[in-house]
Amino acid sequence: MTGKPIRVVVAEEEVLVREGIRRLFEDVEDVEVVDAVGNLPTLWAAVGSLQPDVVVTGEGLPPTWTDEGIRFSAELRLRHPGVGVVVLGRDAKPKYVAALFDGGGFGRAYLLKDRVVNGAAFAETVRTVAKCGSHVDVRVLESLLSPTRHAPTLANLTPRDVQVLGLMAEGRSNGAIARELAVTSRAVERHVGSIFTKLGIQHSPEYSRRVLAVLAYLGEGGNRAVPAP
Repeated sequence: MTGKPIRVVVAEEEVLVREGIRRLFEDVEDVEVVDAVGNLPTLWAAVGSLQPDVVVTGEGLPPTWTDEGIRFSAELRLRHPGVGVVVLGRDAKPKYVAALFDGGGFGRAYLLKDRVVNGAAFAETVRTVAKCGSHVDVRVLESLLSPTRHAPTLANLTPRDVQVLGLMAEGRSNGAIARELAVTSRAVERHVGSIFTKLGIQHSPEYSRRVLAVLAYLGEGGNRAVPAP
């Protein structure tokens, strides 16, 4: 191994799961679990003192065991923006996935606990997140994107559409995208509307169309370089 290992803090309320994750990484040379904790206060303390590259957390932690891991990820963007997060869920909860990626996709991943059985595959997800990439479990994507009634594809998008969508995946607003591409905000709005139409993403009271589009982008390998217009 060359270079420093990826430093990981694990946060999981179940001791067996927590230690199981630690064991999965024992034979992975470039990933080092520097701490394993069971609640939010100790997680924040570990992040502050150990400065990990990635946090692996359950979606629910004490005291409510609901969405503490999701809310932690959102706050972490503000307090430690360079730290990536892999969230482990018990099942596909679209609202949690949407919330996790609402501020931008890079440096975030969502996996189902029952599919985390292979240390090599899990380590690859951690590497992706450490490099500001993203990953979403395919079963979660299928559940979240089901309102579109068909699998979205980027094949119908123009290179400029894909470029705009890639910037959306970084969490950029329409105004920020316009400044980056040196175009008007109205032009960006037209591209965003076109993206929704081409991906078949309809209005929904439950999900942000923007998040659905970003997840479709990530699901088709959106970590690749964005093509020039």
